[in-house]
Amino acid sequence: MDLLIVRHAIAEERDAFSETGKDDAERPLTPGGRRKFKGGARGLKRIAPSIDALATSALVRAVETAALLQKVYRIDEAVRLRELEPDANPAALVRWLRRQRSRPVVAVVGHEPHLSMLIEHLLTDGHRAFVDLRKGGACLVALGDDVKPGHAELRWLVTASQLRRLGA
Repeated sequence: MDLLIVRHAIAEERDAFSETGKDDAERPLTPGGRRKFKGGARGLKRIAPSIDALATSALVRAVETAALLQKVYRIDEAVRLRELEPDANPAALVRWLRRQRSRPVVAVVGHEPHLSMLIEHLLTDGHRAFVDLRKGGACLVALGDDVKPGHAELRWLVTASQLRRLGA
C-alpha cells in the first residue's frame, strides 16, 4: 500500500480569522489557495494517477482541500478522521491505515505539525524533525503489506509550486 500525504492548501490567516469570533476549525481556504490547489491537484494526478481511499481531518481547510482532490480524482467520498487533526498522535493513524491494507493507494489530507510527524514516524519510528511539508505540498510513502513504523520508504516529496507546474 502507498500512502499519499497532502497538507491542506493556503487558508485564511489565523490571527485575522480569530477576529471573526469563529473557532479555528472553521477557518477556510482563501480563494487563491483554492485556485492554486486546483492546479496542484491536477499535477498530483500526473505523478499519483489513482487514489483508492481518501481521508481528511474534519477542519474546514482540510475538508475543502480534500473536496478539490475528490473532483480531480472523481472520488465519491472522503472519510473524516480525528486521527488527522493537528494535535493527533501519528500512531493512532497507523492503526487506521492497517485496516486499509487492501487498498493500493490511500490519501490523507491534514495539517502540520502532525503530517511531518506522521511521515517521520512511518520512516524512522521516531521524531527526528527532518520533514517540512508546506501548504498544498504532498509526499508519497510506500508502506508495503505490513504497515509498521520505521519500515516505510519515502518515494517523493513535492512542493505546491512543483505540483502546479506539473498540472499546467
